[in-house]
Amino acid sequence: MLSRKEQEERANVNTLFFWFMKKLNPANRIWVCRLLMVALFPISGYAQEQKDSIADKVHQLDAVTVTARRMPAKITSTTSVQVFRKEDLKNLGLQNIGDAVKRFAGTNVRDYGGIGGLKTVSVRNLGAAHTAVSYDGVAISNTQAGQIDIGRFSLDNVSSLSLAIGQDENLLQSARLYASAGVLNIETEKPRLEDGRNTFTQIQMRGGSFGYLTPALRHWQKLGERTYLTIDANYLHAEGDYPFTIKEGNYISNEKRINSDIESYQGEMNLFHTFKDESELSAKAYYYHSKRGLPGAVILYNPESDERLWDENFFAQARYKKAFNPKWTFQAQGKYNYSWNKYEDTGVEYTGGKQTDTNRQYEYYLSASVLYKPLPSLSVSVSQDGAINHLHTNGLHSPEPTRYTSLTALNARYQGKRLKVSGTLVATYITEEVKTGNTPDDRKRLSPTLSASWQPWEEEQFFVRALYKNTFRVPTFSDLYYLRVGNTNLRPEKATEYTIGLTWSGTPFSFTDFVSITVDGYYNEVKDKIIAFPSTYVWKMQNYGKVHITGIDVTLATAIPFGREVNLNLSGNYSWQKALDVTNKEAKNYKHQLPYTPEHNGNVSATFETPWVNIGYTMSMVGKRYYMAQNIKANEIEGYNEHTATLWREFKWKKCGLRLQAEVINLTDAQYDVIKYYPMPGRSWRLTGTFNF
Repeated sequence: MLSRKEQEERANVNTLFFWFMKKLNPANRIWVCRLLMVALFPISGYAQEQKDSIADKVHQLDAVTVTARRMPAKITSTTSVQVFRKEDLKNLGLQNIGDAVKRFAGTNVRDYGGIGGLKTVSVRNLGAAHTAVSYDGVAISNTQAGQIDIGRFSLDNVSSLSLAIGQDENLLQSARLYASAGVLNIETEKPRLEDGRNTFTQIQMRGGSFGYLTPALRHWQKLGERTYLTIDANYLHAEGDYPFTIKEGNYISNEKRINSDIESYQGEMNLFHTFKDESELSAKAYYYHSKRGLPGAVILYNPESDERLWDENFFAQARYKKAFNPKWTFQAQGKYNYSWNKYEDTGVEYTGGKQTDTNRQYEYYLSASVLYKPLPSLSVSVSQDGAINHLHTNGLHSPEPTRYTSLTALNARYQGKRLKVSGTLVATYITEEVKTGNTPDDRKRLSPTLSASWQPWEEEQFFVRALYKNTFRVPTFSDLYYLRVGNTNLRPEKATEYTIGLTWSGTPFSFTDFVSITVDGYYNEVKDKIIAFPSTYVWKMQNYGKVHITGIDVTLATAIPFGREVNLNLSGNYSWQKALDVTNKEAKNYKHQLPYTPEHNGNVSATFETPWVNIGYTMSMVGKRYYMAQNIKANEIEGYNEHTATLWREFKWKKCGLRLQAEVINLTDAQYDVIKYYPMPGRSWRLTGTFNF
C-alpha cells in the first residue's frame, strides 16, 4: 500500500502528464504515446516478474481523444481507376448508374432522355462495344447489339462503382475483362450484420416529378455461421411526360414529351458462403422486366410516337474462389443468361398497320483463373473463358446464328519496391454457324497489353505510369445478319491505346486532410471502324472508318475539415479530347470532330457534412458538339451546364435508422439535348425515405 504522501505525489504527476498531453497537437500525441510504449515495455515486464500488487488491479484513466488526418487509399495503380463509393452515390443525389458514370473523366454516356431512355457508355470515344460492364465480377454481354444499357441497373444496392481505363490491376479476373479497352465494375453490397444480429431489413420509398415512383425492399439473413442470404427488389413507374422547348430559327414552341412512360420490375437474390478452409462461394439470380414507350426524335409539327418496347432478362451466375496457400489461388465463374425483347410500332407503312419484332438471346459462359506467386515480387496468372451465344428472331429467313468464343489471357506482373510492370497477352478464337445464309470467317487474334508504374521517391505518394493496349471488337449479330443491312464480310474493329499518366496525393496544406491529383494524356487509334454506309439501294454495314483520338483527363479531390464533425469534400475532373475522322483525305469531314464528341467537358462535386444536415452538389459541363460528320454551324449542338443539389439527414434509434433525402435535378432548368432531337428533362425533384431495422 502507498502512503498518503506518495498517493498525492502520484496524483500530481498524473495531472501534469494529462495537462501536457492536452497541450500537444494530435500528431505529437501519437509520437509521445509511441515513445512511452517503447520506454515502458521493459518496465512492465519487470513488474510482472516482481508480481507487484498493483498489476492485479484495474485502474480507470481519463479518456484522451486522438485525431488524425483522413487520407485516401494509397494509389499505386498502373492504369487510371476512378471510384464512387456507396456514400458518394447517395450523398450526391445521383439517380442511376448512367448519371454516375458520366461524372467519370474520359467517358461518353449517350443518353436518349428520360428515366427510361437508353444509356450506353464508351471510354475515350472508342465506342460502347469496346467497354465491358462487369456485375459482381462477371461480365454482362449483349451479342446482338454489342452495347449494354447501364440505365437498367439500380443504384440502391451498389457498394462501389469503378471505371478502369485500360486495365484493372486485379490479376484474378476473367479473360473477357482483359480483352476490353475499359471496364465498368458494378459491385453490390455484401451483408454486414453487427452486434449479434441475424437479420437486416430496409424499406425505401422514392417519389418525384413526372409521375416517378419507386418502392424498394432489401433483406439480409444469416442462415448459418458462414452463410448469408440477401434479397433486393424494386418497382419503377414513371410517366415521363416532362415539358421541353423547341427552337427552329425564330420559331419557339413549348411542348411536352409523349410516349416516354416506363414500368419495370427488378429483383435479385444472392447467397454467400465461406467454407472452413476460407474458400468463398457466391451465387446470384437476377430478373428484370420492363415495358416502356420510345418517344423517338422530336420532329417539328409531328409529335406522334407509337413505338413500344418490352424487355426481359434473367441470369444466374456463381463465383468460387480458393487460396490453396500464399502462392496459389484459384477462381471459377459460370453464368447462364436469357434475354428477350419485343419491339412494336404502328403505321400505314407496315403490312396490316403494325410491325412486331421479337428477339431471344441465350448465353452459356464459363471462366477459370489461376494465380501463382513464385516470388514475393512476381505474380503470374492464366484465365480461360468459353462462351456460347445464340440469337433467335421472328423475322423471315432468320439465320439463327450461334457463336462459339474462346478467350485465353496470360498475365505477369513484377512489383518491386518502387517499380511495377505488368504484361498481358489475350488469345481470341471465334467461330460461328447459321441455319441459313453465309457465315463469317473464323477469327483468331493475339492482343497484347503492357503497363508500368514508377514511384520516384519512396516517401512521396507520387507515381508515373504508362500503358499500351491493343484490343478489338467482333461485329455484333446485328452488324452481320440484320435484314438487308448486315454484312458477313466485316472485319473486326481494332483499337490501340497509348497512355502516360501522373498520380500524386499528399497533405500540402494544413487546412486539408489530403489532396489527390491525377493527369492522363492519351492517344488512341481505331481502324476498320464498323459503320452503316450507303450502297446502291440500301444502307450496308461496312469497315469504313479510321479515327485518331488525342486527349487529356485531369481529376482532383480534397477534404477540408471545419471542426470535429464538419467536413467539406470536393472533387472535380476535366477532359479535353480531339477525336478526328481521318478515313478519307478527300472527304468534307476529313479531320473533323466525331459526332457527339465535345472537345471540352468536366464535372464538379461537393458534399458538406454537418451534425444537423448534409448538403451535396454536382455540376456537369459539356461543350458544343456536332451531330453530323461535318463540323459546320448547321450541325452544332450547344453546350450546357447541369446542376443537381441534395439535402439529407439520418436518424438513429437503437438498432433502427431513418434517412430522409431531397434532391433537385437540373437546378437551373436548362434545356439541352445529349442526342439531337432527344430533349432531356428540365428541373425536377425527388424525395427519398429509407427506413432500416
